[in-house]
Amino acid sequence: MKLDLQLFGRAYEVRKASIQKTGAQKGKLYTNYAKEIYLMAKKGTPEIESNILLKRIVEKAKKEQVPNDIINRAIEKAKGSGQEDYEVVTYEGFGPGASTLIIRTLTDNVNRTVGMVRAAFNKVHKSLGVTNSVSYNYDYLAIISVKSNLEEEIFNALLEDGIEPVDFESMDGEIIITVNPSDHNKVKDVLEKLIPHVVYELDEEGMYPKDKVKLNDEDLETFQKLYHMLDEIDDVTDIYHNVDL
Repeated sequence: MKLDLQLFGRAYEVRKASIQKTGAQKGKLYTNYAKEIYLMAKKGTPEIESNILLKRIVEKAKKEQVPNDIINRAIEKAKGSGQEDYEVVTYEGFGPGASTLIIRTLTDNVNRTVGMVRAAFNKVHKSLGVTNSVSYNYDYLAIISVKSNLEEEIFNALLEDGIEPVDFESMDGEIIITVNPSDHNKVKDVLEKLIPHVVYELDEEGMYPKDKVKLNDEDLETFQKLYHMLDEIDDVTDIYHNVDL
Protein backbone atom coordinates (compact mmCIF):
# COMPACT_ATOMS: atom_id res chain seq x y z
CA MET A 1 0.00 0.00 0.00
CA LYS A 2 1.03 3.58 -0.50
CA LEU A 3 2.99 5.06 2.40
CA ASP A 4 0.95 7.65 4.28
CA LEU A 5 3.42 10.04 5.90
CA GLN A 6 0.74 11.55 8.13
CA LEU A 7 -0.13 8.16 9.60
CA PHE A 8 3.54 7.26 9.92
CA GLY A 9 3.93 10.49 11.89
CA ARG A 10 1.17 9.35 14.19
CA ALA A 11 3.01 6.09 14.79
CA TYR A 12 6.13 8.05 15.68
CA GLU A 13 4.17 10.18 18.13
CA VAL A 14 2.70 7.10 19.80
CA ARG A 15 6.17 5.61 20.21
CA LYS A 16 7.56 8.85 21.62
CA ALA A 17 4.65 9.19 24.06
CA SER A 18 5.13 5.61 25.22
CA ILE A 19 8.81 6.25 25.94
CA GLN A 20 7.95 9.39 27.88
CA LYS A 21 5.33 7.52 29.90
CA THR A 22 7.76 4.82 30.97
CA GLY A 23 10.45 7.34 31.80
CA ALA A 24 8.35 9.47 34.14
CA GLN A 25 5.48 9.16 36.60
CA LYS A 26 5.84 5.42 36.99
CA GLY A 27 3.70 5.46 40.11
CA LYS A 28 0.77 6.88 38.14
CA LEU A 29 1.45 4.47 35.28
CA TYR A 30 1.25 1.52 37.67
CA THR A 31 -1.97 2.85 39.23
CA ASN A 32 -3.61 3.30 35.84
CA TYR A 33 -2.68 -0.20 34.75
CA ALA A 34 -4.02 -1.60 38.03
CA LYS A 35 -7.35 0.12 37.30
CA GLU A 36 -7.42 -1.12 33.69
CA ILE A 37 -6.60 -4.69 34.75
CA TYR A 38 -9.23 -4.59 37.49
CA LEU A 39 -11.81 -3.28 35.00
CA MET A 40 -11.06 -5.98 32.41
CA ALA A 41 -11.06 -8.72 35.06
CA LYS A 42 -14.33 -7.47 36.53
CA LYS A 43 -16.03 -7.29 33.14
CA GLY A 44 -15.19 -10.87 32.24
CA THR A 45 -13.66 -13.91 33.86
CA PRO A 46 -10.87 -12.84 36.26
CA GLU A 47 -8.51 -15.44 34.78
CA ILE A 48 -5.81 -14.40 32.33
CA GLU A 49 -5.96 -17.45 30.06
CA SER A 50 -9.74 -17.39 29.64
CA ASN A 51 -10.19 -13.61 29.24
CA ILE A 52 -8.46 -12.34 26.09
CA LEU A 53 -8.95 -8.65 26.94
CA LEU A 54 -7.48 -9.19 30.39
CA LYS A 55 -4.61 -11.20 28.92
CA ARG A 56 -3.69 -8.43 26.51
CA ILE A 57 -3.83 -5.60 29.03
CA VAL A 58 -1.61 -7.71 31.32
CA GLU A 59 0.84 -8.25 28.45
CA LYS A 60 1.00 -4.48 27.88
CA ALA A 61 1.49 -3.86 31.59
CA LYS A 62 4.38 -6.31 31.73
CA LYS A 63 5.99 -4.66 28.72
CA GLU A 64 5.78 -1.35 30.63
CA GLN A 65 7.53 -3.17 33.52
CA VAL A 66 4.56 -2.98 35.86
CA PRO A 67 5.49 -5.25 38.82
CA ASN A 68 3.77 -8.64 39.00
CA ASP A 69 2.44 -8.00 42.50
CA ILE A 70 0.48 -4.95 41.24
CA ILE A 71 -0.97 -7.02 38.39
CA ASN A 72 -1.86 -9.93 40.67
CA ARG A 73 -3.43 -7.69 43.33
CA ALA A 74 -5.67 -6.05 40.74
CA ILE A 75 -6.88 -9.45 39.49
CA GLU A 76 -7.42 -10.79 43.01
CA LYS A 77 -9.34 -7.64 43.88
CA ALA A 78 -11.64 -8.25 40.91
CA LYS A 79 -12.35 -11.75 42.22
CA GLY A 80 -13.70 -10.29 45.46
CA SER A 81 -17.18 -9.08 46.23
CA GLY A 82 -16.30 -5.38 46.33
CA GLN A 83 -18.45 -2.95 44.41
CA GLU A 84 -15.70 -0.58 43.30
CA ASP A 85 -16.47 0.33 39.72
CA TYR A 86 -14.33 2.28 37.27
CA GLU A 87 -15.58 3.80 34.05
CA VAL A 88 -13.89 5.47 31.13
CA VAL A 89 -14.99 9.09 30.75
CA THR A 90 -13.63 11.36 28.02
CA TYR A 91 -13.59 15.17 28.09
CA GLU A 92 -12.97 17.61 25.26
CA GLY A 93 -11.56 21.08 25.72
CA PHE A 94 -10.21 24.22 24.09
CA GLY A 95 -6.72 25.39 24.94
CA PRO A 96 -4.83 28.57 24.01
CA GLY A 97 -4.69 29.66 20.38
CA ALA A 98 -6.26 27.06 18.14
CA SER A 99 -5.23 24.17 20.39
CA THR A 100 -7.67 21.47 21.41
CA LEU A 101 -7.40 18.58 23.85
CA ILE A 102 -9.13 15.26 24.46
CA ILE A 103 -8.69 13.90 27.99
CA ARG A 104 -9.33 10.23 28.72
CA THR A 105 -9.98 9.34 32.35
CA LEU A 106 -10.61 6.17 34.29
CA THR A 107 -12.59 7.05 37.39
CA ASP A 108 -14.75 5.70 40.19
CA ASN A 109 -16.16 9.18 40.90
CA VAL A 110 -17.20 11.20 37.85
CA ASN A 111 -18.10 14.32 39.85
CA ARG A 112 -14.64 14.43 41.40
CA THR A 113 -12.90 13.90 38.07
CA VAL A 114 -14.84 16.45 36.02
CA GLY A 115 -14.35 19.00 38.81
CA MET A 116 -10.56 18.55 38.69
CA VAL A 117 -10.41 18.61 34.89
CA ARG A 118 -12.58 21.75 34.72
CA ALA A 119 -10.47 23.44 37.40
CA ALA A 120 -7.31 22.91 35.33
CA PHE A 121 -8.92 24.62 32.33
CA ASN A 122 -10.25 27.43 34.51
CA LYS A 123 -6.79 28.17 35.90
CA VAL A 124 -5.57 29.12 32.43
CA HIS A 125 -8.88 30.80 31.52
CA LYS A 126 -9.86 28.12 29.03
CA SER A 127 -12.90 25.87 28.92
CA LEU A 128 -14.24 22.38 28.43
CA GLY A 129 -16.39 21.73 25.38
CA VAL A 130 -19.40 19.52 24.84
CA THR A 131 -19.22 16.06 23.29
CA ASN A 132 -17.93 16.16 19.68
CA SER A 133 -16.98 19.84 19.90
CA VAL A 134 -13.33 18.77 19.46
CA SER A 135 -13.28 15.07 18.60
CA TYR A 136 -14.66 15.55 15.08
CA ASN A 137 -11.20 16.88 14.19
CA TYR A 138 -9.53 13.68 15.41
CA ASP A 139 -9.40 10.10 14.14
CA TYR A 140 -9.87 7.23 16.57
CA LEU A 141 -7.32 4.61 15.50
CA ALA A 142 -5.40 1.58 16.67
CA ILE A 143 -1.72 1.35 15.74
CA ILE A 144 0.17 -1.94 15.99
CA SER A 145 3.73 -2.57 14.86
CA VAL A 146 6.08 -5.54 14.85
CA LYS A 147 9.54 -6.34 13.58
CA SER A 148 9.01 -8.74 10.68
CA ASN A 149 9.81 -9.39 7.03
CA LEU A 150 6.48 -11.17 6.44
CA GLU A 151 4.87 -8.12 4.91
CA GLU A 152 2.99 -9.90 2.13
CA GLU A 153 1.88 -12.83 4.30
CA ILE A 154 0.57 -10.52 7.03
CA PHE A 155 -1.23 -8.22 4.61
CA ASN A 156 -2.93 -11.14 2.83
CA ALA A 157 -3.89 -12.75 6.15
CA LEU A 158 -5.52 -9.52 7.32
CA LEU A 159 -7.60 -9.33 4.15
CA GLU A 160 -8.57 -13.00 4.42
CA ASP A 161 -9.88 -12.30 7.94
CA GLY A 162 -11.97 -9.41 6.65
CA ILE A 163 -9.70 -6.71 8.08
CA GLU A 164 -9.16 -3.66 5.90
CA PRO A 165 -6.23 -1.62 7.26
CA VAL A 166 -6.52 2.14 7.29
CA ASP A 167 -2.82 2.04 6.50
CA PHE A 168 -0.16 -0.67 6.17
CA GLU A 169 3.51 0.31 6.16
CA SER A 170 6.80 -1.54 6.04
CA MET A 171 9.97 0.41 6.80
CA ASP A 172 13.40 -0.84 7.89
CA GLY A 173 12.10 -4.25 8.90
CA GLU A 174 9.18 -2.90 10.89
CA ILE A 175 5.55 -3.36 9.85
CA ILE A 176 3.13 -0.70 11.09
CA ILE A 177 -0.57 -1.48 10.81
CA THR A 178 -3.22 1.18 11.39
CA VAL A 179 -6.81 -0.01 11.75
CA ASN A 180 -10.16 0.92 13.20
CA PRO A 181 -10.15 0.04 16.92
CA SER A 182 -12.89 -2.55 16.33
CA ASP A 183 -10.27 -4.57 14.41
CA HIS A 184 -7.51 -4.14 17.00
CA ASN A 185 -7.75 -7.60 18.59
CA LYS A 186 -8.39 -9.27 15.23
CA VAL A 187 -5.07 -7.91 13.94
CA LYS A 188 -3.28 -9.27 16.99
CA ASP A 189 -4.89 -12.68 16.44
CA VAL A 190 -3.50 -12.71 12.87
CA LEU A 191 -0.03 -11.62 13.98
CA GLU A 192 0.12 -14.17 16.78
CA LYS A 193 -0.73 -16.98 14.35
CA LEU A 194 1.97 -15.95 11.90
CA ILE A 195 4.71 -14.90 14.33
CA PRO A 196 5.30 -17.17 17.34
CA HIS A 197 6.11 -15.20 20.50
CA VAL A 198 5.50 -11.92 18.67
CA VAL A 199 6.77 -8.78 20.38
CA TYR A 200 4.77 -5.62 19.78
CA GLU A 201 6.83 -2.51 19.18
CA LEU A 202 3.61 -0.47 19.29
CA ASP A 203 0.19 -1.49 20.55
CA GLU A 204 -2.01 1.54 21.15
CA GLU A 205 -5.45 2.98 20.59
CA GLY A 206 -5.94 6.72 20.63
CA MET A 207 -7.31 9.93 19.21
CA TYR A 208 -5.04 11.48 16.60
CA PRO A 209 -5.55 15.00 15.17
CA LYS A 210 -6.31 15.36 11.49
CA ASP A 211 -4.30 18.59 11.45
CA LYS A 212 -1.80 20.20 13.81
CA VAL A 213 -1.36 23.80 14.89
CA LYS A 214 1.69 25.87 15.81
CA LEU A 215 1.40 28.08 18.90
CA ASN A 216 3.29 31.29 19.63
CA ASP A 217 5.57 31.32 22.67
CA GLU A 218 2.98 32.74 25.05
CA ASP A 219 0.24 30.31 24.00
CA LEU A 220 2.67 27.40 24.06
CA GLU A 221 3.66 28.22 27.64
CA THR A 222 -0.02 28.32 28.64
CA PHE A 223 -0.70 25.06 26.81
CA GLN A 224 2.18 23.30 28.57
CA LYS A 225 0.94 24.57 31.93
CA LEU A 226 -2.54 23.22 31.20
CA TYR A 227 -1.15 19.90 29.97
CA HIS A 228 0.96 19.51 33.11
CA MET A 229 -1.99 20.21 35.41
CA LEU A 230 -4.15 17.67 33.59
CA ASP A 231 -1.38 15.08 33.64
CA GLU A 232 -1.07 15.52 37.41
CA ILE A 233 -4.67 14.39 37.94
CA ASP A 234 -4.63 10.75 39.09
CA ASP A 235 -7.76 9.83 37.12
CA VAL A 236 -6.32 11.07 33.80
CA THR A 237 -4.85 8.22 31.75
CA ASP A 238 -4.25 9.85 28.34
CA ILE A 239 -4.19 13.35 26.88
CA TYR A 240 -4.48 13.87 23.13
CA HIS A 241 -3.95 17.25 21.47
CA ASN A 242 -3.34 18.94 18.15
CA VAL A 243 -0.27 21.02 19.07
CA ASP A 244 2.86 20.65 16.97
CA LEU A 245 5.55 20.52 19.66
